[in-house]
Amino acid sequence: MFHAEFKSISDKDTYPLSEVVYRDKNGSLLEVSHNRSAWRTRSPDEWRALFRVRRSSFFPIDLSGVWSKRELVLPEIPEEDIVTLKEGWTPLFDAQKLAKEIKLKSLHVKLCGNSHTGSFKDLGMTVLVSQVNHLVKKGAPIKAVACASTGDTSAALSAYCATAGIPSIVFLPAGKISIAQLVQPISNGSIVLALDTDFDGCMKIVQEVTADKSIYLANSMNSLRIEGQKTISYELCQELGWQLPDTLIIPGGNLGNVSALAKGIDDLLELGLVNRKPRIIVAQAENANPFYQAYKRDFDKLEPVQAQKTLASAIQIGNPVSYPKAEQAIRDYNGIVEQVSEQELSDAAHRADKIGLYCCPHTGVALGALFKLKEKGLISSEETVVVVSTAHGLKFSEFKAAYHEQKLKGITPKYANAIHRLPAKANAVMDVLKEVL
Repeated sequence: MFHAEFKSISDKDTYPLSEVVYRDKNGSLLEVSHNRSAWRTRSPDEWRALFRVRRSSFFPIDLSGVWSKRELVLPEIPEEDIVTLKEGWTPLFDAQKLAKEIKLKSLHVKLCGNSHTGSFKDLGMTVLVSQVNHLVKKGAPIKAVACASTGDTSAALSAYCATAGIPSIVFLPAGKISIAQLVQPISNGSIVLALDTDFDGCMKIVQEVTADKSIYLANSMNSLRIEGQKTISYELCQELGWQLPDTLIIPGGNLGNVSALAKGIDDLLELGLVNRKPRIIVAQAENANPFYQAYKRDFDKLEPVQAQKTLASAIQIGNPVSYPKAEQAIRDYNGIVEQVSEQELSDAAHRADKIGLYCCPHTGVALGALFKLKEKGLISSEETVVVVSTAHGLKFSEFKAAYHEQKLKGITPKYANAIHRLPAKANAVMDVLKEVL
């Protein structure tokens, strides 16, 4: 029988998914634990065949990259309680032109931002809000769902809660997110609270507020989110013909996403769908780098930092909640943690745009780490690499425009593309075209 429950990551304590709980009695994080022996009642070929059929199905929940893998996510939820916006099944962009530039065997970019609200957060939120919807229908006294956010989490929460008819509350650091990210929860009818603090301050307050169990916590310390986000691993593996690359690179802030990536690969190994582990690399902005600092000290402990302003605003986090899981992911997957400067992330994002991408600054962090590690020889020319792009660049168009207009403070834009402002005369146009073509 397919079954899942919450389990402590540090001991054997378990809790039903119907319980409003985020940590065990000793304060350790939880994970969603599955009855994996039930998974083995199907052979690897049977799982591949099932997922192949669902990929071409028009059944509503099969159109979701998350719920097409439902036995591995929330196997017992009634289909009618699932809240989906057809998330997932995002493109795996072939970046071979860029791979050739940097002398790399193969490079793809997993475009997780090509989703309803423009970020990978949709993958986790469909699972969490579906479970809340299920609990509310069963009579649970949940009045609202709340999150602290640097933008993307609040956008996803507001959209899924609006679809389900469940009130949502979002705590945002005032003046520290893009207009596109701010307007999404406002438009979807959330209770929007802009606080005079940073993300870590918002996170502290939302945990205090959600101690009242009538307000459900939606941040990634809630392991239901991880169950949706882990399907990134399933998708890119299926898109690559049931193979994984040599190396995966992902930007890291609160560190739930790298935890999810590793959990998804653990599942693929357990199912027999792959037989080797890739390496996982986490990229951080230099201005918000507690995980990088801990890695340089061989993970002696997490020392929270006061995150400084970074263009990669969604990962401007100094005290990542999912640190223990992320540390384990790096240890289990022969990982590396790298940091990049504001100049490096800006140039990396716009260098990649030259081959047809439209990168958010966080994807720039991951690409910047790729370029640095390739130059250092820590990524070889024979490797196949996938970079996980976490959000759509359109949510950060102020960043993009300012780069090309050379208005980013402290940044010398190597890949800026200037607009040619000309009189409305054909000869003026032709003069410029002769110069640039």
